[in-house]
Amino acid sequence: MRILQLLPELKVGGVERGTVDLSDHLVKLGHDSAVISAGGQLVNLLSAHGAKHYELPIAKKNIRALSQINNLKKIYSDFQPDIVHVRSRFPAWINYFALKNFPDKKPIVVSTFHGLYSKPFYSKSMSYADEIIAISDTVKDYILENYSVDTSNLHLIYRGCDLQEFNTTPLSQEWKEAWFNEFPQTRNKTILNLPGRITSWKGIESFIDLFSQLDTSRFHGIIPGPVASNKKNYFNSLTKLIKQKGLADHLSFCGARSDIAKVYKISDIVMNLSSKPEPFGRTIIEAAACGSHVMGWDRGGVKESIQSINPDGLVEYGNIGMLAQQIEKVLISSPPESIPEQFTKDHLASSTINVYELALNRAS
Repeated sequence: MRILQLLPELKVGGVERGTVDLSDHLVKLGHDSAVISAGGQLVNLLSAHGAKHYELPIAKKNIRALSQINNLKKIYSDFQPDIVHVRSRFPAWINYFALKNFPDKKPIVVSTFHGLYSKPFYSKSMSYADEIIAISDTVKDYILENYSVDTSNLHLIYRGCDLQEFNTTPLSQEWKEAWFNEFPQTRNKTILNLPGRITSWKGIESFIDLFSQLDTSRFHGIIPGPVASNKKNYFNSLTKLIKQKGLADHLSFCGARSDIAKVYKISDIVMNLSSKPEPFGRTIIEAAACGSHVMGWDRGGVKESIQSINPDGLVEYGNIGMLAQQIEKVLISSPPESIPEQFTKDHLASSTINVYELALNRAS
C-alpha cells in the first residue's frame, strides 16, 4: 500500500507522534509511507525510518493555505497514494477541494476524529471520508450525533500508548534522589499528580479544591505541564489562589517534563479532572502503563479508560468530596500491572492498517 497522512504540523504532540509511529510501522511492514505537513521537529524521524515528507504551509487557517490546493494535487500525482489519511479539519478541507476535480485515480480517504470539535459545520470536512476512525466511544457518539455517516464506515480505534516508553521498569535511586532534591516537599508524602498543559479546562481549580479537603500532612500535589506565553496570567492567578487557600507548601507546579514517564512512576495516583469531557485522556493510559493508580471524572474518554483499568477510580463529575473519600479506596487496591491491549501503540497501528485494507477491498 501507498499511504499518505495529512496534518497541520509535525511539532511535538499526541496526534503528531501517532502519525510518525504509524508511518514507522507501515514502513517496517513494507508499505510506502509519506506525510504532508508544514514541518516541525518530528520530520527527522520520518526520514530516519524511510518515509517521505512533503512540506506545505497548511497549518494556518487562511487564504494562503487554501492556495495550496493545486500543490496538494501535484503531490498526489507524484506519490500516487492508495490511501490519504486526514487528521485535522483544515487540511481535510484542502484535501476535499484537491480531490473534487482530481484528474487521476482518486485515493481512498480515511479520517481520524481526534476530538469533540466545537464547530460541527467547520468540522464537517472530517466526515467527507470513505472510512472514519473515532479515538473513543465518546467521539464515536459525537460523530453519530452531528454528522450523517454510515455506521459500517465508522471504526473505534483508541489512541495507543508506547509500552517501550511507558512501562513498569523501576525508577533508579539516582533519579529518585534528583527528584526529591528538586521537590523536597514530596518526600515521604503520598503524591497526587494532575498532568497536562496549564490551561483553564484541565481542572486545576478542582485539584486545588481537593487539597482543601485532604490531610496535607500526608499528601502532596504536583502539576507537571508547560505554561504557554498566553497562559502566564492564568498561571499567576492559580498560584495566587493556592496561596489564598494556604496550600503553597502542598502543591507544586513542575513545568514541562521530558521525563514524564518517571514522574508518573513517582506518583501514587495520577488524575484527570478536566472541566470538559475528554475525547480520550492520554495521560490516564500512560500513567496506568507505568503502574500508577488512576482517577478521574465518570464521563468522556477518561471514563472508558479508567473503567477498564480500575473502576474505583471513577468519581461523579465535580464531586470533590467524593473524590477525596475515594482516594483511600484506590490506594489500598493493587496498582495496574499493565493496560488493556486496545490502548497500546501496536494495536492502534495494526487496527488502522486493517481499516486501510478494508477500504481497499471495498473499492476493488
